[in-house]
Amino acid sequence: MGMTMTQKILAAHAGLDSVTAGQLIEAKLDLVLGNDVTSPVAIKEMAKMKVDTVFDKDKIAIVLDHFTPNKDIKSAELCKCAKTFAYDNNITNFFETGEVGIEHALLPEKGLVVAGNAMIGADSHTCTYGALGAFSTGVGSTDMAAGMATGMAWFKVPSAIKFNITGKPAKWVSGKDVILHIIGMIGVDGALYRSMEFVGDGIKYLSMDDRFAICNMAIEAGGKNGIFPVDDLTIEYMKEHSTKEYTIYEADEDAEYDEEYTIDLSTLRPTVAYPHLPENTRTIDEVNSQEPVKIDQVVIGSCTNGRITDMRIAAKVLKDKHVAKGVRCIVIPATQDVYLKCVEEGLATIFIKAGAALSTPTCGPCLGGHMGILAKGERAVATTNRNFVGRMGDPESEVYLASPAVAAASAVLGKIAGPEELGL
Repeated sequence: MGMTMTQKILAAHAGLDSVTAGQLIEAKLDLVLGNDVTSPVAIKEMAKMKVDTVFDKDKIAIVLDHFTPNKDIKSAELCKCAKTFAYDNNITNFFETGEVGIEHALLPEKGLVVAGNAMIGADSHTCTYGALGAFSTGVGSTDMAAGMATGMAWFKVPSAIKFNITGKPAKWVSGKDVILHIIGMIGVDGALYRSMEFVGDGIKYLSMDDRFAICNMAIEAGGKNGIFPVDDLTIEYMKEHSTKEYTIYEADEDAEYDEEYTIDLSTLRPTVAYPHLPENTRTIDEVNSQEPVKIDQVVIGSCTNGRITDMRIAAKVLKDKHVAKGVRCIVIPATQDVYLKCVEEGLATIFIKAGAALSTPTCGPCLGGHMGILAKGERAVATTNRNFVGRMGDPESEVYLASPAVAAASAVLGKIAGPEELGL
Protein backbone atom coordinates (compact mmCIF):
# COMPACT_ATOMS: atom_id res chain seq x y z
CA MET A 1 0.00 0.00 0.00
CA GLY A 2 1.27 3.47 -0.91
CA MET A 3 1.88 6.37 1.43
CA THR A 4 0.42 9.85 1.73
CA MET A 5 2.60 12.99 1.71
CA THR A 6 2.62 13.13 5.48
CA GLN A 7 3.48 9.45 5.84
CA LYS A 8 6.41 9.79 3.43
CA ILE A 9 7.86 12.72 5.39
CA LEU A 10 7.50 10.85 8.67
CA ALA A 11 9.04 7.68 7.22
CA ALA A 12 12.06 9.62 5.97
CA HIS A 13 12.57 11.30 9.35
CA ALA A 14 12.21 7.99 11.16
CA GLY A 15 14.79 6.34 8.87
CA LEU A 16 12.22 3.84 7.61
CA ASP A 17 11.35 2.73 4.09
CA SER A 18 7.64 2.99 4.84
CA VAL A 19 5.13 3.59 7.61
CA THR A 20 1.44 2.82 8.03
CA ALA A 21 -1.38 4.61 9.81
CA GLY A 22 -1.37 3.90 13.53
CA GLN A 23 2.31 2.93 13.64
CA LEU A 24 4.38 4.40 16.48
CA ILE A 25 7.65 5.96 15.34
CA GLU A 26 10.47 8.14 16.62
CA ALA A 27 11.39 10.85 14.13
CA LYS A 28 14.18 13.39 13.80
CA LEU A 29 13.11 17.02 13.99
CA ASP A 30 14.19 19.88 11.76
CA LEU A 31 12.79 22.55 14.09
CA VAL A 32 11.29 22.90 17.56
CA LEU A 33 9.16 25.97 18.27
CA GLY A 34 7.97 27.65 21.45
CA ASN A 35 6.49 30.99 22.47
CA ASP A 36 6.36 33.18 25.57
CA VAL A 37 3.52 31.13 27.10
CA THR A 38 4.73 27.60 26.36
CA SER A 39 8.53 27.94 26.38
CA PRO A 40 8.91 28.66 30.14
CA VAL A 41 7.06 25.42 30.94
CA ALA A 42 9.28 23.48 28.53
CA ILE A 43 12.40 25.13 29.94
CA LYS A 44 11.51 23.97 33.47
CA GLU A 45 10.84 20.43 32.19
CA MET A 46 14.12 20.38 30.28
CA ALA A 47 15.95 21.38 33.46
CA LYS A 48 14.68 18.20 35.09
CA MET A 49 16.35 16.15 32.33
CA LYS A 50 19.77 17.39 33.43
CA VAL A 51 21.02 17.89 29.86
CA ASP A 52 23.78 20.40 29.23
CA THR A 53 22.17 22.27 26.36
CA VAL A 54 19.78 22.00 23.41
CA PHE A 55 20.38 19.43 20.67
CA ASP A 56 21.03 22.10 18.02
CA LYS A 57 20.99 25.86 18.66
CA ASP A 58 20.04 26.50 15.02
CA LYS A 59 17.00 24.21 15.14
CA ILE A 60 15.17 25.85 18.04
CA ALA A 61 12.91 28.88 17.57
CA ILE A 62 11.53 30.88 20.47
CA VAL A 63 9.10 33.64 19.57
CA LEU A 64 7.71 36.02 22.19
CA ASP A 65 4.35 36.89 20.65
CA HIS A 66 1.34 36.05 22.85
CA PHE A 67 1.33 38.61 25.68
CA THR A 68 3.83 40.98 24.09
CA PRO A 69 4.67 43.78 24.24
CA ASN A 70 4.53 42.69 27.87
CA LYS A 71 1.09 43.48 29.25
CA ASP A 72 1.92 42.96 32.93
CA ILE A 73 4.55 41.74 35.38
CA LYS A 74 3.66 38.08 34.92
CA SER A 75 4.07 38.25 31.14
CA ALA A 76 7.34 40.12 31.60
CA GLU A 77 8.62 37.31 33.84
CA LEU A 78 7.66 34.68 31.24
CA CYS A 79 9.55 36.58 28.56
CA LYS A 80 12.55 37.04 30.84
CA CYS A 81 12.65 33.27 31.46
CA ALA A 82 12.58 32.53 27.73
CA LYS A 83 15.13 35.22 26.93
CA THR A 84 17.58 34.02 29.59
CA PHE A 85 17.31 30.45 28.28
CA ALA A 86 17.79 31.59 24.69
CA TYR A 87 20.92 33.56 25.53
CA ASP A 88 22.36 30.88 27.82
CA ASN A 89 21.97 28.30 25.03
CA ASN A 90 22.97 30.62 22.17
CA ILE A 91 19.62 30.04 20.43
CA THR A 92 19.99 31.44 16.92
CA ASN A 93 16.32 32.02 16.24
CA PHE A 94 15.13 34.03 19.24
CA PHE A 95 12.68 36.82 18.48
CA GLU A 96 11.37 39.47 20.87
CA THR A 97 9.58 42.81 20.65
CA GLY A 98 10.99 44.99 17.88
CA GLU A 99 11.98 42.09 15.66
CA VAL A 100 9.17 39.71 16.47
CA GLY A 101 6.11 38.54 14.60
CA ILE A 102 3.28 36.16 15.28
CA GLU A 103 5.16 32.86 15.27
CA HIS A 104 3.28 31.07 12.48
CA ALA A 105 3.66 34.02 10.13
CA LEU A 106 7.22 34.78 11.18
CA LEU A 107 8.85 31.36 10.69
CA PRO A 108 7.93 30.94 6.99
CA GLU A 109 8.88 34.57 6.39
CA LYS A 110 12.30 33.95 7.96
CA GLY A 111 12.72 30.79 5.87
CA LEU A 112 13.00 28.52 8.89
CA VAL A 113 10.60 25.91 7.50
CA VAL A 114 10.71 24.42 4.00
CA ALA A 115 9.18 21.53 2.10
CA GLY A 116 9.94 18.09 3.47
CA ASN A 117 10.74 19.29 6.99
CA ALA A 118 9.32 17.67 10.11
CA MET A 119 8.76 20.02 13.03
CA ILE A 120 6.85 20.42 16.26
CA GLY A 121 5.74 23.50 18.13
CA ALA A 122 4.28 24.05 21.56
CA ASP A 123 1.31 25.81 20.02
CA SER A 124 -1.69 24.13 18.44
CA HIS A 125 -1.54 26.16 15.22
CA THR A 126 1.92 24.85 14.33
CA CYS A 127 0.08 22.92 11.60
CA THR A 128 0.34 26.15 9.51
CA TYR A 129 3.59 25.07 7.82
CA GLY A 130 1.92 22.30 5.86
CA ALA A 131 1.28 25.02 3.29
CA LEU A 132 4.95 24.64 2.37
CA GLY A 133 4.75 20.86 1.99
CA ALA A 134 6.19 20.22 5.45
CA PHE A 135 4.90 18.05 8.30
CA SER A 136 4.23 20.28 11.29
CA THR A 137 2.05 19.75 14.31
CA GLY A 138 1.34 21.20 17.73
CA VAL A 139 2.51 19.47 20.90
CA GLY A 140 2.56 20.08 24.64
CA SER A 141 5.40 21.83 26.44
CA THR A 142 6.78 18.53 27.76
CA ASP A 143 7.17 17.27 24.19
CA MET A 144 8.81 20.58 23.30
CA ALA A 145 11.28 20.04 26.14
CA ALA A 146 12.12 16.53 24.91
CA GLY A 147 12.47 17.86 21.36
CA MET A 148 14.85 20.65 22.43
CA ALA A 149 16.95 18.17 24.39
CA THR A 150 17.10 15.29 21.91
CA GLY A 151 15.99 16.54 18.48
CA MET A 152 13.51 13.66 18.38
CA ALA A 153 9.78 13.15 18.90
CA TRP A 154 7.40 10.21 19.09
CA PHE A 155 4.44 10.14 16.72
CA LYS A 156 1.56 7.87 15.92
CA VAL A 157 1.43 7.96 12.13
CA PRO A 158 -1.88 9.56 11.14
CA SER A 159 -4.30 8.30 8.54
CA ALA A 160 -5.52 10.91 6.06
CA ILE A 161 -8.45 12.65 4.44
CA LYS A 162 -8.10 13.89 0.86
CA PHE A 163 -9.68 17.20 -0.16
CA ASN A 164 -9.88 17.63 -3.93
CA ILE A 165 -9.85 21.38 -4.61
CA THR A 166 -11.38 22.34 -7.96
CA GLY A 167 -12.69 25.49 -9.64
CA LYS A 168 -11.75 29.15 -9.27
CA PRO A 169 -12.96 31.24 -6.32
CA ALA A 170 -15.12 34.30 -6.85
CA LYS A 171 -14.09 37.78 -5.76
CA TRP A 172 -13.81 38.17 -1.96
CA VAL A 173 -13.58 34.39 -1.39
CA SER A 174 -10.29 33.56 0.34
CA GLY A 175 -8.50 30.69 2.03
CA LYS A 176 -10.28 31.58 5.27
CA ASP A 177 -13.63 30.96 3.59
CA VAL A 178 -12.38 27.64 2.21
CA ILE A 179 -11.35 26.28 5.60
CA LEU A 180 -14.44 27.60 7.37
CA HIS A 181 -16.55 25.88 4.70
CA ILE A 182 -14.65 22.62 5.27
CA ILE A 183 -14.93 22.79 9.06
CA GLY A 184 -18.63 23.58 8.74
CA MET A 185 -18.97 20.51 6.53
CA ILE A 186 -17.01 17.92 8.55
CA GLY A 187 -17.19 19.41 12.05
CA VAL A 188 -14.61 20.29 14.68
CA ASP A 189 -13.74 16.61 15.16
CA GLY A 190 -14.18 15.53 11.55
CA ALA A 191 -10.45 15.08 10.99
CA LEU A 192 -9.50 13.98 14.51
CA TYR A 193 -5.80 12.98 14.57
CA ARG A 194 -5.77 12.69 10.80
CA SER A 195 -3.79 14.44 8.12
CA MET A 196 -5.82 16.83 5.96
CA GLU A 197 -4.21 16.63 2.50
CA PHE A 198 -5.26 19.19 -0.11
CA VAL A 199 -4.88 18.37 -3.80
CA GLY A 200 -6.42 19.34 -7.14
CA ASP A 201 -6.20 21.83 -9.98
CA GLY A 202 -8.01 24.51 -7.98
CA ILE A 203 -4.96 24.91 -5.73
CA LYS A 204 -3.31 27.11 -8.34
CA TYR A 205 -5.87 29.79 -7.53
CA LEU A 206 -4.92 29.80 -3.85
CA SER A 207 -2.09 32.13 -2.84
CA MET A 208 0.52 31.06 -0.32
CA ASP A 209 -1.25 33.21 2.26
CA ASP A 210 -4.51 31.39 1.46
CA ARG A 211 -2.75 28.07 1.99
CA PHE A 212 -1.21 29.19 5.27
CA ALA A 213 -4.68 30.16 6.51
CA ILE A 214 -6.16 26.80 5.48
CA CYS A 215 -3.43 24.71 7.12
CA ASN A 216 -3.45 26.97 10.17
CA MET A 217 -7.03 25.95 10.95
CA ALA A 218 -6.61 22.22 10.30
CA ILE A 219 -6.49 21.82 14.07
CA GLU A 220 -9.96 23.39 14.30
CA ALA A 221 -11.26 20.30 12.49
CA GLY A 222 -9.27 18.10 14.88
CA GLY A 223 -6.56 17.46 12.29
CA LYS A 224 -3.07 16.31 13.23
CA ASN A 225 -1.79 18.43 10.37
CA GLY A 226 -2.78 20.02 7.08
CA ILE A 227 -0.57 19.80 3.99
CA PHE A 228 -0.42 21.04 0.40
CA PRO A 229 1.61 19.59 -2.47
CA VAL A 230 4.67 21.56 -3.53
CA ASP A 231 4.08 23.48 -6.75
CA ASP A 232 5.78 26.37 -8.57
CA LEU A 233 4.22 28.91 -6.19
CA THR A 234 5.61 27.04 -3.18
CA ILE A 235 9.07 26.83 -4.71
CA GLU A 236 9.01 30.52 -5.60
CA TYR A 237 8.07 31.38 -2.00
CA MET A 238 10.83 29.21 -0.54
CA LYS A 239 13.47 30.64 -2.88
CA GLU A 240 12.45 34.16 -1.88
CA HIS A 241 12.55 33.48 1.85
CA SER A 242 15.00 30.67 2.52
CA THR A 243 18.43 29.28 1.76
CA LYS A 244 17.62 25.90 3.33
CA GLU A 245 17.54 22.83 1.13
CA TYR A 246 14.08 21.41 0.63
CA THR A 247 12.74 18.00 -0.33
CA ILE A 248 9.55 17.44 -2.30
CA TYR A 249 7.41 14.49 -1.28
CA GLU A 250 4.38 13.38 -3.29
CA ALA A 251 1.62 11.02 -2.25
CA ASP A 252 1.64 7.65 -3.98
CA GLU A 253 -1.15 7.00 -6.45
CA ASP A 254 -2.31 4.08 -4.32
CA ALA A 255 -2.11 5.99 -1.03
CA GLU A 256 -4.98 5.12 1.27
CA TYR A 257 -7.39 7.78 2.52
CA ASP A 258 -10.14 7.36 5.09
CA GLU A 259 -12.40 9.75 3.20
CA GLU A 260 -12.35 12.00 0.14
CA TYR A 261 -14.18 15.27 -0.42
CA THR A 262 -14.41 17.58 -3.43
CA ILE A 263 -14.47 21.32 -2.80
CA ASP A 264 -15.51 23.40 -5.83
CA LEU A 265 -14.11 26.86 -5.10
CA SER A 266 -16.44 28.47 -7.65
CA THR A 267 -19.46 27.58 -5.50
CA LEU A 268 -18.14 29.03 -2.24
CA ARG A 269 -19.31 32.27 -0.68
CA PRO A 270 -17.75 34.39 2.07
CA THR A 271 -18.37 32.41 5.24
CA VAL A 272 -18.78 33.31 8.91
CA ALA A 273 -18.47 31.01 11.94
CA TYR A 274 -20.99 31.94 14.62
CA PRO A 275 -20.37 31.37 18.35
CA HIS A 276 -19.20 29.19 19.92
CA LEU A 277 -17.52 26.73 17.53
CA PRO A 278 -15.73 27.11 14.18
CA GLU A 279 -18.13 24.51 12.72
CA ASN A 280 -21.14 26.79 13.28
CA THR A 281 -20.84 28.34 9.82
CA ARG A 282 -23.17 30.40 7.65
CA THR A 283 -22.57 31.98 4.27
CA ILE A 284 -22.82 35.74 3.98
CA ASP A 285 -26.09 35.21 2.12
CA GLU A 286 -27.52 33.32 5.09
CA VAL A 287 -26.25 36.06 7.39
CA ASN A 288 -27.98 38.72 5.29
CA SER A 289 -31.27 36.82 5.31
CA GLN A 290 -31.48 37.02 9.10
CA GLU A 291 -31.70 39.79 11.67
CA PRO A 292 -28.58 42.01 11.55
CA VAL A 293 -25.85 40.98 13.99
CA LYS A 294 -24.62 44.26 15.47
CA ILE A 295 -21.02 44.27 16.65
CA ASP A 296 -18.78 46.15 19.07
CA GLN A 297 -15.34 45.18 17.82
CA VAL A 298 -13.43 43.97 14.78
CA VAL A 299 -9.98 42.37 14.91
CA ILE A 300 -8.00 41.97 11.69
CA GLY A 301 -4.79 40.01 12.24
CA SER A 302 -3.58 36.80 13.94
CA CYS A 303 -1.54 33.81 12.75
CA THR A 304 -4.46 32.99 10.45
CA ASN A 305 -5.01 36.30 8.68
CA GLY A 306 -2.34 38.84 9.53
CA ARG A 307 -0.20 38.52 6.41
CA ILE A 308 0.33 41.18 3.77
CA THR A 309 -2.40 39.97 1.40
CA ASP A 310 -4.82 40.07 4.33
CA MET A 311 -3.79 43.65 5.08
CA ARG A 312 -4.21 44.64 1.43
CA ILE A 313 -7.69 43.12 1.26
CA ALA A 314 -8.76 44.89 4.45
CA ALA A 315 -7.35 48.20 3.19
CA LYS A 316 -9.16 47.79 -0.13
CA VAL A 317 -12.45 47.55 1.74
CA LEU A 318 -11.68 50.34 4.24
CA LYS A 319 -10.25 52.84 1.73
CA ASP A 320 -12.16 56.17 1.80
CA LYS A 321 -14.55 54.77 4.41
CA HIS A 322 -14.81 55.01 8.18
CA VAL A 323 -15.39 52.54 10.96
CA ALA A 324 -18.96 52.75 12.26
CA LYS A 325 -19.55 54.80 15.41
CA GLY A 326 -19.51 52.55 18.44
CA VAL A 327 -17.23 49.96 16.84
CA ARG A 328 -13.58 49.39 17.74
CA CYS A 329 -11.49 48.18 14.80
CA ILE A 330 -8.04 46.81 15.65
CA VAL A 331 -5.61 45.96 12.85
CA ILE A 332 -2.56 43.86 13.73
CA PRO A 333 0.05 43.08 11.03
CA ALA A 334 1.49 39.65 11.80
CA THR A 335 5.18 40.54 11.53
CA GLN A 336 7.49 43.55 11.51
CA ASP A 337 7.97 43.06 7.77
CA VAL A 338 4.21 43.06 7.16
CA TYR A 339 3.92 46.17 9.37
CA LEU A 340 6.64 47.92 7.34
CA LYS A 341 4.95 47.02 4.06
CA CYS A 342 1.70 48.46 5.42
CA VAL A 343 3.55 51.73 6.00
CA GLU A 344 5.40 51.71 2.67
CA GLU A 345 2.30 50.82 0.63
CA GLY A 346 0.10 53.38 2.35
CA LEU A 347 -2.10 50.76 3.98
CA ALA A 348 -1.32 52.13 7.45
CA THR A 349 -2.61 55.52 6.34
CA ILE A 350 -5.84 53.93 5.10
CA PHE A 351 -6.35 52.08 8.39
CA ILE A 352 -5.72 55.14 10.55
CA LYS A 353 -7.87 57.46 8.42
CA ALA A 354 -10.65 54.88 8.62
CA GLY A 355 -10.55 55.10 12.41
CA ALA A 356 -8.80 51.81 13.11
CA ALA A 357 -6.16 51.20 15.77
CA LEU A 358 -2.94 49.86 14.23
CA SER A 359 -0.91 47.64 16.55
CA THR A 360 2.59 46.22 16.63
CA PRO A 361 2.65 42.44 15.93
CA THR A 362 1.03 40.43 18.73
CA CYS A 363 -1.33 37.50 19.28
CA GLY A 364 -2.94 39.59 22.05
CA PRO A 365 -6.68 39.72 21.36
CA CYS A 366 -6.99 36.29 19.72
CA LEU A 367 -6.62 34.44 23.01
CA GLY A 368 -8.13 37.12 25.20
CA GLY A 369 -4.67 38.20 26.25
CA HIS A 370 -4.61 41.95 25.65
CA MET A 371 -5.10 44.63 22.96
CA GLY A 372 -8.80 43.88 22.47
CA ILE A 373 -10.56 42.16 25.36
CA LEU A 374 -14.35 41.89 25.15
CA ALA A 375 -16.70 42.92 27.96
CA LYS A 376 -19.83 41.04 28.97
CA GLY A 377 -22.37 40.97 26.14
CA GLU A 378 -20.02 42.42 23.51
CA ARG A 379 -19.64 40.91 20.04
CA ALA A 380 -16.59 40.82 17.81
CA VAL A 381 -15.90 39.84 14.23
CA ALA A 382 -12.36 38.50 14.07
CA THR A 383 -10.04 37.04 11.45
CA THR A 384 -8.68 34.77 14.17
CA ASN A 385 -9.16 30.99 14.39
CA ARG A 386 -11.22 30.22 17.50
CA ASN A 387 -14.53 31.46 18.85
CA PHE A 388 -14.93 29.33 21.97
CA VAL A 389 -16.82 30.58 25.03
CA GLY A 390 -14.72 33.34 26.63
CA ARG A 391 -12.02 33.08 23.97
CA MET A 392 -11.63 36.84 23.59
CA GLY A 393 -12.79 38.01 26.99
CA ASP A 394 -15.90 37.70 29.13
CA PRO A 395 -17.65 34.28 28.96
CA GLU A 396 -20.81 36.10 27.89
CA SER A 397 -19.13 37.83 24.94
CA GLU A 398 -19.33 36.45 21.39
CA VAL A 399 -16.75 35.97 18.64
CA TYR A 400 -17.65 35.55 14.95
CA LEU A 401 -14.86 34.25 12.70
CA ALA A 402 -14.52 35.69 9.20
CA SER A 403 -12.12 36.69 6.45
CA PRO A 404 -10.37 40.09 6.34
CA ALA A 405 -12.82 41.25 3.66
CA VAL A 406 -15.89 40.45 5.76
CA ALA A 407 -14.26 41.79 8.93
CA ALA A 408 -13.42 45.12 7.29
CA ALA A 409 -16.89 45.50 5.77
CA SER A 410 -18.45 44.66 9.12
CA ALA A 411 -16.37 47.37 10.79
CA VAL A 412 -17.73 49.98 8.38
CA LEU A 413 -21.37 48.90 8.63
CA GLY A 414 -21.41 48.09 12.34
CA LYS A 415 -22.89 44.67 11.71
CA ILE A 416 -21.74 41.41 10.14
CA ALA A 417 -21.64 42.12 6.41
CA GLY A 418 -19.70 41.39 3.25
CA PRO A 419 -17.93 43.83 0.89
CA GLU A 420 -20.78 43.48 -1.58
CA GLU A 421 -23.02 45.43 0.81
CA LEU A 422 -20.61 48.34 0.35
CA GLY A 423 -20.94 48.07 -3.42
CA LEU A 424 -17.50 46.51 -3.79
